[in-house]
Amino acid sequence: MTGRHVRIQGLSVSDIAEEFGTPFFVYDTDTIRADYEGLRDGLRPTVDVFYSLKANPNVSVAAYLRSLGAGAEVSSETELVTALRAGFAPEDIIFLGPGKTPRELEACVRAGIRAVVCESLGELRLLDDIAAGVGTDGAVPVLLRINPVFTTTGSGLAMGGKPRQFGMDADLLQRSRAELTALRHIRIEGIHAYVGTRFLRAEDVVHNTRGVLAEAGRIAAALGIPLRTVDFGGGIGVAYFDNEKDPNIGELVDGVNQAVDDFARTRPDCRYILEAGRCLTAASGTYVVRVLDVKDSMGETFVIADGGTNHHMAAVGVGSFVRRNFPLRALTRPDEPSTMRYTVTGPLCTPADVLAKQIALPPVRPGDLLGVERSGAYGPTASPGRFLSHGYPAEVLVHQGRVQLVRRRDTVEDLLSPQRLAEF
Repeated sequence: MTGRHVRIQGLSVSDIAEEFGTPFFVYDTDTIRADYEGLRDGLRPTVDVFYSLKANPNVSVAAYLRSLGAGAEVSSETELVTALRAGFAPEDIIFLGPGKTPRELEACVRAGIRAVVCESLGELRLLDDIAAGVGTDGAVPVLLRINPVFTTTGSGLAMGGKPRQFGMDADLLQRSRAELTALRHIRIEGIHAYVGTRFLRAEDVVHNTRGVLAEAGRIAAALGIPLRTVDFGGGIGVAYFDNEKDPNIGELVDGVNQAVDDFARTRPDCRYILEAGRCLTAASGTYVVRVLDVKDSMGETFVIADGGTNHHMAAVGVGSFVRRNFPLRALTRPDEPSTMRYTVTGPLCTPADVLAKQIALPPVRPGDLLGVERSGAYGPTASPGRFLSHGYPAEVLVHQGRVQLVRRRDTVEDLLSPQRLAEF
């Protein structure tokens, strides 16, 4: 987005704001395509890229990634239905998560998805019982999620190598061969592991890939199971803050390919899954808010906007010990020099509602538009959108120079209609 009037695919953000109102999230499919193809085009054909809907479950965003060739990784019944409505074939969907309900497992069985990623022996037994009750034509394909023993670095949120609710410890799994053999209605296809998220160094992703592949090989041999698929996760990050850099995707792809090539020498028929969410959608999104007021308080200048952390909790710095600013820019008069410092807040009645603290911007006036960039992942659905009953914002998507509303904003009736007035 460049020029005096910020534009996306030639469309003025100001015009989009006039048409749809503020606040809203806008997604640029040109950026999504570039980020997907930058990853996909360099990887070996045996490595499938699966989009993690948790990053951005908007059905249109998911459908666009499906059109580019991605598979889908889902973690709830609604995400499963979203993926199917977005056009993903069942055989291109996997379902994972540490707390699947019987209803969700039955939905997976009936849909005939590529694999259910099972996270405990109890879940395996439950799925086996459900599959028997549904009476499928064949056994339900399963990946065993392991909690790997090796440690990793470079992740702000480690999800393996320590006591975790995710997956099964490798030593426990290797002692469970007889129990696995007794399951008659599921078919173990391979191994899954996900060790962390927001890795910014290519070498960390490559290290994790090699570690997961090595453990998958050991566990498969110990259990005497085939290894048709290994899902080695991903956790590829994007840079949000000062002094951060995006991962070098070229180095990352080359390293993953080498790890896969080495593993494939003894497993030539194995396929692989790389899960990608944040790195496919974050850079495409901007959270657009309109300035309601500008005021001073005890030597600090505040910009009050019509949207805040109720729509964009990630901008608060969740998961970070230090409060750091997401990239935020002026969308009105963006070419003016940034001569002022402001604390940008939303409309909520809490001091925690801060989108950016002491950020340099051009002079800001009521009515101006501001944009929190890199906001295409973990936006509305990872935020308390109904706090103070403001509701969720609109979401729009720009594709081939045309803007489309892909989620209308909540209305007062949307917020009140599920409630029931008690009789007193």
